[in-house]
Amino acid sequence: MLIMVGFAVRPAAGEETTARAVPIEQGQIAPPPSDDQTAGYIQGPGDIDDDIILPAARDDDSDSDRKWSRNYISVAGGILTAPDYSGSDERRLLPGFYVRGRYDGYSFSTRGTNLQVDLIRQRRGQKTDFKFGPIISLRADRTGSVKDPQVEALGKRKLAVEAGIFAGVTHSGVFTSEYDQIGFRVVALKDVSGGHGSWAASPTIDYGSPLSKRAFIGVSASVNFYGKGFGRYYYDIDPVGSAASGLPVYTGAGTKAGAGKYSIGVAGAYGLSGDLRKGFVLIGGAQYGRLLPRFADSPLVSQVGSADQWLLGGGLAYQF
Repeated sequence: MLIMVGFAVRPAAGEETTARAVPIEQGQIAPPPSDDQTAGYIQGPGDIDDDIILPAARDDDSDSDRKWSRNYISVAGGILTAPDYSGSDERRLLPGFYVRGRYDGYSFSTRGTNLQVDLIRQRRGQKTDFKFGPIISLRADRTGSVKDPQVEALGKRKLAVEAGIFAGVTHSGVFTSEYDQIGFRVVALKDVSGGHGSWAASPTIDYGSPLSKRAFIGVSASVNFYGKGFGRYYYDIDPVGSAASGLPVYTGAGTKAGAGKYSIGVAGAYGLSGDLRKGFVLIGGAQYGRLLPRFADSPLVSQVGSADQWLLGGGLAYQF
């Protein structure tokens, strides 16, 4: 996540959510990396929720006949530092992007190389907002060059196109004011492209609160679950791969489905115009993730990488 918090040209929560960004392009999915392009990994659905990064514009206009929450759009760009691949101890700098908006009560947002659309319309002034809709994600982990020569020798992975659904609920007016909010969501994704051929899912809980009209802070926590095929494709090493890389044979990640990573994050925003709801906004954040046993025990992580995964970034957003 760029931490522009939430946008990376890399992966996926279920991992992400989503995830998991700039110049790919606001409102669209990132293009597949070319063979000589370094690819990251999509932070995706398990990333910090868009609603705690840039709070939605409030219903403060004079149109008393308006039925749905006001229309708006936010775009952002910046820089992210993230692991070279999921489980790496090497780092890369990446451009990042973020876009979200609402039209006639329908919301949409990107998180890294994820795109999701909320099909449940949000009414004007409602405090509890239910969310449900489709999501599509690109998982580009190890599809390009990798810094570690042993991991590079294992060969590239295919770009995985994942499609699925998300569902959740956000409630405003919790502790500090009528504008702070707490949310819970679940994302479920299935590879539809023949990459890892498995599934990924993540529940996430987050909380955000304005500190003033121009400052906002949010926190988030999630757990990523993966199918057997996911662990086998990205973390297991077969005899051929072992001979090529010098890393030992490993089959523990693909033995069963289960939790593979947990993440906690913090994000902040500061309105340069004096109002977070419009104009230019500075955004930044950090996310710490840790790969869990079976994944952390893979030689890709335990011998040439690290189970501790940090994402750091910052940038500039504009809210219309």
